[in-house]
Amino acid sequence: MFYLTEVRDYIRVDPKLFGLPTIEAIDQQLQETYSDYYDKELGKVVVVVEVLEVGEGVIIPGDGAAYYNSRFKLLVWKPEMQELVYGIISEITDFGAFIDMGVMKGMIHISQTMDDYVSFSKANSLMGKSSKRSLKQGDLCLARIVALSHKSGEPKIGLTMRQPGLGKLEWIKEDKIKKEKENKKAAKVADKEAKTMKGKVKKK
Repeated sequence: MFYLTEVRDYIRVDPKLFGLPTIEAIDQQLQETYSDYYDKELGKVVVVVEVLEVGEGVIIPGDGAAYYNSRFKLLVWKPEMQELVYGIISEITDFGAFIDMGVMKGMIHISQTMDDYVSFSKANSLMGKSSKRSLKQGDLCLARIVALSHKSGEPKIGLTMRQPGLGKLEWIKEDKIKKEKENKKAAKVADKEAKTMKGKVKKK
């Protein structure tokens, strides 16, 4: 889930930025500090949106940098259990697939790629035995987060595409068309049965 978060913190501005206007120096320092930054509570920082407020600078003896009590806004993405995510398949392996969600990567175990018996093919794709559906690098998908582990650094994200309405976008479209056809067919059968019953009632 994406969030706009407001943070207040003392920002250490490196002496190399002293020639810049204070707010610009703070902004540059924040961009550097929060580049590729992840925190379990905060999430993954996508971008520093803006510096809202800068207090007086403080210099600590023995440290050539200046510290500014600053208030700033960050755009972050924090993965959440059961969240739906769009992504692109970045890698296929014999045990599953990795999906690039733009901000982070997640992993789909081979058993969670589709509701079918799945095997790894020589063409570097995952193939469903009954459905003949294949999953390969570059495919656009919709998945759900079903596991999160914060044991080291960025979280390990476990995904599934076995639930209805999930999977490769082409499959979702195919399933929707199939369901619409089935519904139309069922409606015709129900309509025919209703007419037959009406005819029987009239005869009585």
